[in-house]
Amino acid sequence: MSTPRDTIVAIASPPGAALRGIVRASGPLAAELVRRTTDFDPAGVDRAWRAARFDDGEGAQPALVTWMRGPRSFTGEDVAEFHLLGNPHLLAVALARCVSLGARPAAPGEFTRRAFLAGKLDLSRAEGVLLLVSAQNDAERRAGAALLFGGLARAVGEVRDALVEARALCEASLDFDPAETGHVPEVELRACFARARARLAAAEEDALARPGELGVPRVVLAGAPNAGKSQLFNALVARSGRAATEALVAPLAGTTRDVLTARIVAGGVEAELVDTAGEAPARDALETEAQRRARASRSAADVLLWVVDAAGPELPAEPPFQADADRAEPAPVVLAWNQLDRREARPAPPADWARAPRLAAVVGVSGRTGAGLEELLLRLGEPLLARRPGVSRELAARHQAGLARARLELERAEAGLGAGTPLELVAEHLRSATAALDELDGATTSEDVLDRIFARFCLGK
Repeated sequence: MSTPRDTIVAIASPPGAALRGIVRASGPLAAELVRRTTDFDPAGVDRAWRAARFDDGEGAQPALVTWMRGPRSFTGEDVAEFHLLGNPHLLAVALARCVSLGARPAAPGEFTRRAFLAGKLDLSRAEGVLLLVSAQNDAERRAGAALLFGGLARAVGEVRDALVEARALCEASLDFDPAETGHVPEVELRACFARARARLAAAEEDALARPGELGVPRVVLAGAPNAGKSQLFNALVARSGRAATEALVAPLAGTTRDVLTARIVAGGVEAELVDTAGEAPARDALETEAQRRARASRSAADVLLWVVDAAGPELPAEPPFQADADRAEPAPVVLAWNQLDRREARPAPPADWARAPRLAAVVGVSGRTGAGLEELLLRLGEPLLARRPGVSRELAARHQAGLARARLELERAEAGLGAGTPLELVAEHLRSATAALDELDGATTSEDVLDRIFARFCLGK
């Protein structure tokens, strides 16, 4: 990317025709662009909002000019915005005019990157901008707003303060014997570590609780009790070559009460496979809680793997998954026509089921013999590829990984303190924990990570 001291320009409004469109410029030539294209001279003016005529080199357009002198602007530089008629051709001509006067087209996310480099916002807030402009639903919009308004930055700052305090106490004790007045008692160090641990746990809990944000897509098993979901769960995990705690399998209905998870690879996409309790009326408080957890898992699914016992005594006229509408945009369904190894199994579901709008695929399988599992994994991968993790999930994964690295280093520091490890080594673990947090807010984030993040922005942002 070019030096931040050149002047960048881009169309900052969404593509397509509209009542108004915006051409944004940032850099040392911004004032010159205003003077050369309008009758407004921003010399000596800090902020302004003026009606003008924009000379695009081919003619004049009615315009409103927004002027912000640096450093009191989003990027920290002189910024000019030309609010023009939202005709894509007119906006393109205005952009070309600014380029002809010495500006260059901005790279994706370059305005926000300049704001980050100027210290106007940290990296997590910049990611909030990215998530807001790319939000596909209310959950992502709320998550983006939380980042933009400093939710993660405040949490990380509190953790960092506690880690710095603990490290300072460790380093203060290095030059003193326990009997000397400069030595910090171990009980005080442990109390400081406990504060850091509590703040870090709160930050991790907040990051995990953000709606719509998981590190990998989720495939949730659902269906009636004793349809063979847990057996299929074990078989799919084994076929993917992943180790996991096996789901308990028994001929009794309602064996699964808790939610079990494991990683699988479906059609080349890594996903989290979730086993839940079968749908049935709850008979006690335990089953009520199991059903609540199952519904919550289904509502957060990227793909539902609905399991039906092909050898069951009777089938409903309507597809059973059609009644599962826990959210405005229900997940696509892959139907596993299970237990085909049994003699009494029907060869296929009712023909009417195939017309269900949510149904992505029907695959005949046997969780006991493994028949059909390869095809099932392949067909699961198709909707997963179509719903490949977007911006919100990628950011969530980065945040959770950074917090997890900080927690690991803090745990090593605490363990070292308990084992009598020299305090300089304990302090080194605390420095590593702080470095993990610094990567989250951009204090020490590498250039390649910054490039990947800002490359996801659209032009003009």
